[in-house]
Amino acid sequence: MNIKPLHDKVLVKRVDEETKTAGGIIIPDTAKEKPSEGVVEAVGNGFRAEDGKILPMSVKAGDKVLFGKWAGTEIKVNGEARLIIKESDILAIVED
Repeated sequence: MNIKPLHDKVLVKRVDEETKTAGGIIIPDTAKEKPSEGVVEAVGNGFRAEDGKILPMSVKAGDKVLFGKWAGTEIKVNGEARLIIKESDILAIVED
């Protein structure tokens, strides 16, 4: 299934969180928090300004991003969890 977000929406795949600490302690699933980091898979056309012009998106497919803990709506795509979030919910682009 292909998903194309609309307007200022972004499709994000969460980055898998570490299951072991640096000291070697294994973290059980019940103690894990959902990561607030992910990779952009698809973006919408952009945000429509008050004057009617479409403002382009600041992120593109492949960007690694940080987003708010409670941002977006979780969906399933081919059995895998994804998030659809507004571009304004993205806090930063992670540059390596």
